[in-house]
Amino acid sequence: MLRPGLYEQIINTALNHELSEIPDARKSVAPIDKAEASKVLAQYLANVVQKGLENVVDNGGDISTQIGLANQIVDLIQNITQEADFAALSVDQRAEQLLALLREQDPRLAVGKTAADLRRPETSIAQSSLFTGAIHEPQMYTELKKEIVSADRIDMLVSFIKWSGLRLLMDELREFTQNGGELRIITTSYMGATDVKAIEELRKLPNTKIKVSYDTKRTRLHAKTYIFYRNTGFTTAYVGSSNLSNAAISGGLEWNVKVTRRDLPETIDKIAATFESYWNSSEFEYYSEDQKERLARALKAEKYFDANNVEVYTMDTRLPPCITTTPSTRACFTGKARAPQRRTLPRGNDTFTTGNVGARCCCLSGSSRRTGSQAVQRPIPSWAQPTM
Repeated sequence: MLRPGLYEQIINTALNHELSEIPDARKSVAPIDKAEASKVLAQYLANVVQKGLENVVDNGGDISTQIGLANQIVDLIQNITQEADFAALSVDQRAEQLLALLREQDPRLAVGKTAADLRRPETSIAQSSLFTGAIHEPQMYTELKKEIVSADRIDMLVSFIKWSGLRLLMDELREFTQNGGELRIITTSYMGATDVKAIEELRKLPNTKIKVSYDTKRTRLHAKTYIFYRNTGFTTAYVGSSNLSNAAISGGLEWNVKVTRRDLPETIDKIAATFESYWNSSEFEYYSEDQKERLARALKAEKYFDANNVEVYTMDTRLPPCITTTPSTRACFTGKARAPQRRTLPRGNDTFTTGNVGARCCCLSGSSRRTGSQAVQRPIPSWAQPTM
């Protein structure tokens, strides 16, 4: 039975029968977009074929029976299209999958290694999946380590890079780059969270390029993406909440989607294109050894200044003439008996709280002056208004 709500469903015979009994005002249908027809129909057929293959097993068949059905579908497509190339797409009766292939002159062969010894991620590189930090799932950093050593090229877009997280992957990154792999990293000084040590260790790796955004007013990069390109076509990417820190990739309850080119090629293309646009943007600058001090200053500045209140005003807190300079009244604004000071307030702060008040303060205005040992919140008097 159809439920009210939104759909994007191909109308098959069964669905058409149900819709025929529903008034036009209660339903909305539209033709399949011709430009998207191949993709839409293929997705529909994938579900039909999967159900059919499962039905074969339910009726006592085995994998060879399933392969027979799959090859009948391939033969039908070949007969209809009259394209001989489809004949080569029939599934081999041995029912095997290719998992890895080494180069003819791969140095690992010389030390007795085989293709079966290659490290690979625990999760599929052909089907997208979700990491939620659950106990039964592999840890994010263990998967990243295996993705690194099995990739041909790597791009990372990470807002915060901490040494605590990077050190978990450093051996694999070193092995990857020393074997000729290309590594590109984009990061930022946003919130001062990145560690200079981490960036310096990355800079020392061969075949590694780093770009940094120092302008956090415009570029508040908060994305986290790890892209592992493979020349075999089995590219994968992790997109989610994990920065490169120990907590985020080893034990935190972070959510990350693993996207594969095999089932979501358009999404991989968009991820790659977006990374490339950032890489070519003038807002991200190449990091080199002579940029170390600049990065350190930028990170320090971000730590001590709220990025949402970058303009800072000063307030002169010298006592007004009406307050005598006894020890008790000298604490009117600071809460301590000390010399007048200049304090800073973020823009938009229109009130202040005094310290322990030991005498009446006629300049705090208001009809409800108070004495005693308690904090008082009042409007800033005109003589204490913030100045640039």
